Amino acid sequence: MPGEFRVEGRRSGMAARFSSALLRQHAGVGSRTVTTGAAGTKQLRKATAPVKKALSKAVPRSKGSGDQLWLPNTQRPGWLDGSLPGDRGFDPLGLARPAEYLQADLDSLDQNASVNKAGQIIGKYQPAASARVSDTALAPYDEVFGLERFRETELIHGRWAMLAALGVIVGEASTGVSWADAGKVELDGARYLGFNLPFSITQLVWIEVLLVGGAEIYRNTALDTQSRLYPGGYFDPLGLASGDDERAFRLKTAEIKHGRLAMVAFAGFAVQALTTGEGALSSLARFANSFAPDLVSDIENALS
Repeated sequence: MPGEFRVEGRRSGMAARFSSALLRQHAGVGSRTVTTGAAGTKQLRKATAPVKKALSKAVPRSKGSGDQLWLPNTQRPGWLDGSLPGDRGFDPLGLARPAEYLQADLDSLDQNASVNKAGQIIGKYQPAASARVSDTALAPYDEVFGLERFRETELIHGRWAMLAALGVIVGEASTGVSWADAGKVELDGARYLGFNLPFSITQLVWIEVLLVGGAEIYRNTALDTQSRLYPGGYFDPLGLASGDDERAFRLKTAEIKHGRLAMVAFAGFAVQALTTGEGALSSLARFANSFAPDLVSDIENALS
């Protein structure tokens, strides 16, 4: 269980010193209570760790809302408590499960004994989840495959997917060129809103690298999870997410939901381009021309 460390069994001198050192290492969080059980058994229980700094401020649900899950009649995993925006308890592979460390006793190495037993698991330690980041900007999270890191990558990919999906639709609607062929058109010269740009493709690539790379470097230098995900300030000029925690939570939930939908949509754009060679709007027109008449005829046949 989180926040609990239990050492059981008969321990040799080296194992006892190893256990004591490990216990002293993690004794800084919470208080400790030592109880004595059967002979040769010692139990050490740490009090619940202090409340962590949440990734985002949880907003209490209304009494009639209930627990919103990704699938009705399913059970929420213990490590997903619903405090994150858009948390619907979906983690079938357990990717966000907190890490658990095991302590094994030393193997029996008595050369005079006929049988030497292998060391058993004598302790378990599960660190309390923490939203703090380390002092290294390029590797900020204590757990690389932890819930905090997964939330950051999901949110950033969702924002890029929303920009990409919008760019595909607007670009195809304004130029009539499939998004998959946009790079070929740029070889004839850079144009924006019908105006010729005095830049070559190489120059445009470097401009994009500097602008996007500069923004990512600025974001990755932040050592606070809230600043990395929701910088605010100039990125919230209307102050929509400031001052009202409940409204900010709703906006964050809407953003992550739209980001997930955009990621699925752009994956569909890519599959359509690979299989049919057409853009998003052309594929949509093909679907409408084939689906709508069939639907009308099916309804007429059902009514006749």
